[in-house]
Amino acid sequence: MRLRNIQGARDTIAESPLVIHEPEKAKGNWRELFGNSNPIRIEIGMGKGKFIHELAGRNPGINYVGIEKYSSVLLRALQKMDEEMRENLLFIRMEAEDIGEVFAPGEVDRIYLNFSDPWPKDRHAKRRLPSKEFLARYDRILKKDGILEFKTDNRELFEFALEELPEAGWKADFVTYDLHRDGEKMKSNIMTEYEEKFSLKGNPIYKYEIKR
Repeated sequence: MRLRNIQGARDTIAESPLVIHEPEKAKGNWRELFGNSNPIRIEIGMGKGKFIHELAGRNPGINYVGIEKYSSVLLRALQKMDEEMRENLLFIRMEAEDIGEVFAPGEVDRIYLNFSDPWPKDRHAKRRLPSKEFLARYDRILKKDGILEFKTDNRELFEFALEELPEAGWKADFVTYDLHRDGEKMKSNIMTEYEEKFSLKGNPIYKYEIKR
């Protein structure tokens, strides 16, 4: 994906009350930030925010945090909030590697990874969001019976993600190599911008749901 710098994006993000600007101070205090004791679910690498914005709209009794490192993309998610506010949705602009610095052990109820960067070169495997290195980070912040959901159209990345599970101490509850042919799962499926694009091209969508 080629990202263009959007003039004023960083200023808009810096001024937005919907973006947590010192997220390390929120660690262990997210329920206070939301003003309730509802479960907290996060999407890492949320892109333009279509998925998490719709998810928050469907589930007002759950708190959501969208995490994105690119200002130009996060800006699009904020614009969706201008069009239709979600009281149960906040954002962080940060690198995924620092996720353990902003959520306390067991503070997160569920994690979503959608169409993550495949980092195709072998030497970059540790940067892949479903890698065992990242699974160790998620293990620290996810509650004991928490679930991680991962969707992609990249077969090689999906196979890699499945191979990482045993060594990392995770197990799959659900695996599909063609999500859109699973009628039951599609009832609750929310498509991202990429998912809409790839599925229209006829690409199968791969998904797993895992836990420890």
